[in-house]
Amino acid sequence: MPAKARLFFLAVRNKLSKMSSRTYAIFVTLIGAVCSYVVIKRSFSADSLILRNALIQGFFVGFGLALVTIEILARIKIVRINGWVTAVGCGLPGNGMFTRAAHIRIFPGPINVPQEAMYWKTNVDGAGRTLSGEHDYIMHFPPQGLPPNDAFWSLTMADAKERFVANPLNRYLVGDRSGLVANADGSVDVYIQNTTPAGYESNWLPAPSGSFRLWLRAYMPGAVALEGKYAVPPVIKTR
Repeated sequence: MPAKARLFFLAVRNKLSKMSSRTYAIFVTLIGAVCSYVVIKRSFSADSLILRNALIQGFFVGFGLALVTIEILARIKIVRINGWVTAVGCGLPGNGMFTRAAHIRIFPGPINVPQEAMYWKTNVDGAGRTLSGEHDYIMHFPPQGLPPNDAFWSLTMADAKERFVANPLNRYLVGDRSGLVANADGSVDVYIQNTTPAGYESNWLPAPSGSFRLWLRAYMPGAVALEGKYAVPPVIKTR
């Protein structure tokens, strides 16, 4: 790929990664509308194009249609569970180019094959409201309901820009290696909030003051997760 084209795509990717989901959806819709207009106009117009203009239009229309296609595929492949989203088959070597791009759209960054890791993410609570440090939340794992795995699992906090959240404990995730204290019945509650939950600091996942999102990962996941039968508990607002 020519250097200028590579720089163009990297710049576009950087801009898109900073967009909110709503802004991105509007952006993709506009691109789809413009591309459709150009394709229809050129299909039924008798006007001829000079080669240079045709190449330029073809480049941008092709790029726009690729974005729209990736967005459509991502929405098709998303599986929603109690406000969480995941995708089945991420990272498989046989996935086609557009499938891989759709998975990257859902889970930015490197991903493993399902047998090595499963991923879920959310930026809303169980009722579909945007997660915010202005509220307190609990994620309740019932007895025997922790993410099934043969290695380890983790629940990671990130701000709206996918960055770690600074906090007094320097704690950015909780999991089976963070010293979570189980309830008497074997269930586990994770307290997700901006301020320390009195008496439950061991199970506290510090949140920022503003919007945030959560990532749940299970490494060497069990059969229940691989078969798509694991129901991730919802994030419940308590205050």
